[in-house]
Amino acid sequence: MLCPAAMGSGRILGAGAVLVALVVLGARPEMVVAECHYLNGTERVRFLDRYIHNRQQLVHYDSDMEHYVADTELGKPIADNWNSQPEEMERRRGEVNRFCRYNYKVYEHFILTRRGATGTGPTRCW
Repeated sequence: MLCPAAMGSGRILGAGAVLVALVVLGARPEMVVAECHYLNGTERVRFLDRYIHNRQQLVHYDSDMEHYVADTELGKPIADNWNSQPEEMERRRGEVNRFCRYNYKVYEHFILTRRGATGTGPTRCW
């Protein structure tokens, strides 16, 4: 692991964002990117789930909006379909607690150490 100081400024601006990329292996070039944006610890958490095909984002879920949003014409039927399923929407609404807040403790040390006490940069390398 590289020392954060060796990676340039390495600042996390405003909020600690945990990026988890899950690449679907196979013949189709698809990717799902789940992000948790932590503002003020776990008091304010935003969950984003982005669906990408051929390097183009088709649809995403934003916990602030509480529904899927089509980013392209190809994503519109997908978003409409998922938004019409109450079970899917309830599951997505729970991701803030199930995925983000649950995993915050795992990343808390990294986020706070990386930002430093004043938010100006790393305080130490481990």
